Amino acid sequence: MNSVEIRNLDLQFASVKVLQNLNLTIGKGEFLVLLGSSGCGKSTLLNCIAGLLEPSSGQIHINGRNVTWDEPSDRGIGMVFQSYALYPQMSVEGNLTFGLRNARVPKDEISRRVRHAAQVLQIEPLLKRKPAALSGGQRQRVAIGRALVRDVDVFLFDEPLSNLDAKLRADLRVEIKRLHQQLENTMIYVTHDQIEAMTLADRIAILRNGQIMQLGTPDEIYNRPTNKYVADFIGSPSMNFLDGEVLGGSFLRGDLELPLSGYRFASDSSGDCSATIGIRPEHVVTGELVDSMPVRTEVVVDMVEPMGSDTLVYTSLEDTPFHIRMDGQARVRQNDRLVIGIDPARTSLFDITTENRL
Repeated sequence: MNSVEIRNLDLQFASVKVLQNLNLTIGKGEFLVLLGSSGCGKSTLLNCIAGLLEPSSGQIHINGRNVTWDEPSDRGIGMVFQSYALYPQMSVEGNLTFGLRNARVPKDEISRRVRHAAQVLQIEPLLKRKPAALSGGQRQRVAIGRALVRDVDVFLFDEPLSNLDAKLRADLRVEIKRLHQQLENTMIYVTHDQIEAMTLADRIAILRNGQIMQLGTPDEIYNRPTNKYVADFIGSPSMNFLDGEVLGGSFLRGDLELPLSGYRFASDSSGDCSATIGIRPEHVVTGELVDSMPVRTEVVVDMVEPMGSDTLVYTSLEDTPFHIRMDGQARVRQNDRLVIGIDPARTSLFDITTENRL
């Protein structure tokens, strides 16, 4: 059963089209992440689902019911915003119960829901404190709890971790994933952080200019991006790109030749054409395994960036900037000559004009 359906959704402010003929189906209990750069329309789409923005055209269905023109309170959703938006004069318990009391939910039911939310989010010792006495992570847990007590089927998260420091983001990311596994509710999560998207999502929708570029599992998006934009957006550092020609079953760029016999083309058409090849830095092989690779070449190290668990090497290949991710203990220095191996089967080919996957 589908939990949320978005049909032919358009949103336009004056002459600016923010969302364009957008269609999206989200299954019951699914964790879907809306991912993209600033201004791509992901928060706008979430606000349309929540009822905070009225679409120019199209429909939104939640649990089989058309809610396009319903008030936010009637849609059966709980929302967590980027800002905590807690009432400073109220205790944690007061913040959790405020909406329920206004909705005239029976006291016994309010008490049950608050106990359950506090237990799930591990904020039971904080119920009598006020927001000023809480850390950023604790405040965000309370904000999540305020949505949780509504006891709804669909939760919406609008970049809830962006105001937190890196360690706290990682900790709360784990808590949100654990929360989803425990509740099995539908969750729609907006972020510009690809690590959050890859670790949390059942499926990811990557947006650009109000349109979905690719919808798929993290594995599909990482390994088989449908276009160059998606390939470039996912990965840190981003994918290496080289422009060249596909001729006679090989990719050619200068002295570099990559046979494509092991490459899985997106369609039956694999004829000669101008193309861009994408190679992820972590898929470039160095060291003892180089001899087992179909393609080997040599590069000169321009710069080394040690990161503890990894070492990023900056170099160039065929006069194009090229990055390599190596083991954190790799002994490599500037101006070293490095032999690298490439497996064409793990690359991505894109049409140089349309930028779609070949």
